[in-house]
Amino acid sequence: MPALNSLATRLSLMFALVSVLLLGSIGAYLYHSLTREIAWRDDQMLHGRLERMQTLLDDAESIATLRQRPKLYANMLGNRDSLLWILDAEGQVLIDVNPSDLPVPQLPMTDTIRFENTTGSIQARLAWQTLEQGGRPLTLIAGKLLDERRQMLTAYRLRLWLALVMGALLAFVLGWGVSRHGLEPLRRLAEQSNRINIRQLDRRLNVAGEENEISGLSHGLNLMLDRLEEGFSQLSRHSADMAHELRTPLTNLLGQTQHTLRRERETAEYRQVLESNIEEYERLSRMIDSMLFLARTENPSTALTFDEVDLGVLVAQLCDYFEGMAEDDGRTLVNQSSGTVVANRDLLRTALANLIANALRHGRSETPIHITTMSMEDRLELRVHNLGTAISPDNLQRVFERFYRCDSARAGVADSGGLGLAIVRSIIQWHGGDVRVESNNETGTTFILSLLRLGM
Repeated sequence: MPALNSLATRLSLMFALVSVLLLGSIGAYLYHSLTREIAWRDDQMLHGRLERMQTLLDDAESIATLRQRPKLYANMLGNRDSLLWILDAEGQVLIDVNPSDLPVPQLPMTDTIRFENTTGSIQARLAWQTLEQGGRPLTLIAGKLLDERRQMLTAYRLRLWLALVMGALLAFVLGWGVSRHGLEPLRRLAEQSNRINIRQLDRRLNVAGEENEISGLSHGLNLMLDRLEEGFSQLSRHSADMAHELRTPLTNLLGQTQHTLRRERETAEYRQVLESNIEEYERLSRMIDSMLFLARTENPSTALTFDEVDLGVLVAQLCDYFEGMAEDDGRTLVNQSSGTVVANRDLLRTALANLIANALRHGRSETPIHITTMSMEDRLELRVHNLGTAISPDNLQRVFERFYRCDSARAGVADSGGLGLAIVRSIIQWHGGDVRVESNNETGTTFILSLLRLGM
């Protein structure tokens, strides 16, 4: 017995159901058509018999003459299913051909031929008409028993049910075979998919020679495998980079502590070692905070609130915050930004702060940092520009990766651990925006944030 959770079985059952509905509709139509045709033919036969009896009455001298010649009208009826009565005005039976001994029906007088079915254990179809002969009214009644019709229709119904059942079974079997054949490409696709595991993410599904639907599905799965492979590669790189970044401060802490504990020292020396260790602890703390912040922005557990943010005001606040750091390096922060965007104020402030801090860290001393805006249709671009050593084309592709540094020698105490620009990208992407970087030796380096402008 095929499993009910099998797609082939379900398709076969649906095919059988559709076949049953189709065959059943055709059978019902044919049955009702046959019923109406038989009833019409019986009525035409009864109508003809009434006309024949009327002709006999017209040709005979009297009703008594017909009663003396019963074989004339008895032979005309020709079988035991036919009925005939001729009644006078008082309802007395003048001629009676009634092989089934049915009671004489009580029918109203009518000038036209009328039809009616009797009720009771024995059913019959009657046709009657009232006419005059010799100045007195006579009622002619012709009938036909319905037993033969019912038996024939019952046998026909039985054949229809048998044909319906056999058709359903045949449709299921044929549907099963067609479904199994039609789903063969899916089984091949499943076999190929089962051969791909975490160690073989470079393998792809074969799309050559497959049907359009399977080819489209295989292509989509291959794209998914591309993303998974890239994701696992990034995860492996991030894990290795994170281990490297954490190992450096931990190694420094461990080595300095072990060296200190090799012999007894003065209290001042211990204090000096602890103060030195604080810097490494702070570095670890900032790195962990950055990783947690990055995880929250990439997979937020709650919906972020978006407000109307005036970029000119926000950038002015950040320039005031970084003014002291800039002056220590002989630099100035030039705020030329304006416009309003829809964003989460705290997250946008963090992204801009990381970009300004990055510009201060990597820009050349005694040079300004320009922060400007530019309208682009429904977007507003915020640009942070600094002069300094250009980022190489190879590094441009990776500056937003986690733990990646273009110049590891520039890492200092306030360094973000290579997560600052990754945080910027995560925040802007969460806002439905985009971030990119342009860099060359002539014009310097510009980080560009693209955000949705207010009113669009």
